[in-house]
Amino acid sequence: MRGFFCFSRLPLKKIIQKFAQAIAFLYICKQILAYYIKTMRRDVFNAIADPTRRSILLSLTNESQNVNALADKFDMTRQAVSLHIKYLQECGVISVKKEGRERYCNIEVEKLSEVGDWLEPFRKMWACKLNDLDELLGTLQSQPKSDT
Repeated sequence: MRGFFCFSRLPLKKIIQKFAQAIAFLYICKQILAYYIKTMRRDVFNAIADPTRRSILLSLTNESQNVNALADKFDMTRQAVSLHIKYLQECGVISVKKEGRERYCNIEVEKLSEVGDWLEPFRKMWACKLNDLDELLGTLQSQPKSDT
């Protein structure tokens, strides 16, 4: 039987060597994938894409809170909330400070300002359109009404 996977004619040492090469190749692929995932850019827009993460951010606007207090506000496990907090931390929109056995979350307003910066051209556009509409309504109201 001849073929690519036919090892019957190879000595055991060669078979082991080929398997070792395959395992080394898989290990390298795994390391490359892990590096890619780790360095994948997460930004503020990824953070606000999920409704739960937006709710966590809103909860942190008044004061810093510990993870347990945040978890109590949601109908999910503490582990699920912790994953959202980790994601928010990786995006840079919150910081987590450990005090004793508690972990306190603080919002990073500077990072969230990126959303405002991105929205600014749209705000200006709508402000301009609303001003034009206001002027048009003012013009229409100032015109005398005609009896028809």
